Amino acid sequence: MSAPELRRAEADRDVEACFPLMQQLRPHLADGTELLARVRRQEAEGYRLLVAWRGDTAVGAAGYRFQENLIRGRFVYVDDLVVLDSERRSGIGAVLLDEVARIAKSAGYGWLTLDTALNNVLGQRFYFRWGLLSTALHFGKAL
Repeated sequence: MSAPELRRAEADRDVEACFPLMQQLRPHLADGTELLARVRRQEAEGYRLLVAWRGDTAVGAAGYRFQENLIRGRFVYVDDLVVLDSERRSGIGAVLLDEVARIAKSAGYGWLTLDTALNNVLGQRFYFRWGLLSTALHFGKAL
């Protein structure tokens, strides 16, 4: 199987084409229209959607943004990382993270961070293999 093409989803149709993929990670999303609206709002805050494509099919995606805070300084935050179930274990997740890291490093950012659910054991194994370390425990509360 050939390597997928990496490119940002910028056109409306490209973002909407990511819906079946993103729904695996974010099952609360209703449809491509809702995904598009949310992506467009998040883009105003710097969100970018890097997608691995096989033809017109989105097989993997990394949503990320550049941020800065007092603890880390300038860093890239990966909001979303997902690979189609049928493409898992093909290396696409690592290719996406490698590319986000390359983009961030070339822009002068020295840290990459992401959150994952405590019960996402397979994801955690992947992140450890990729070289990420558990550095904090994320807390949240619905308001």
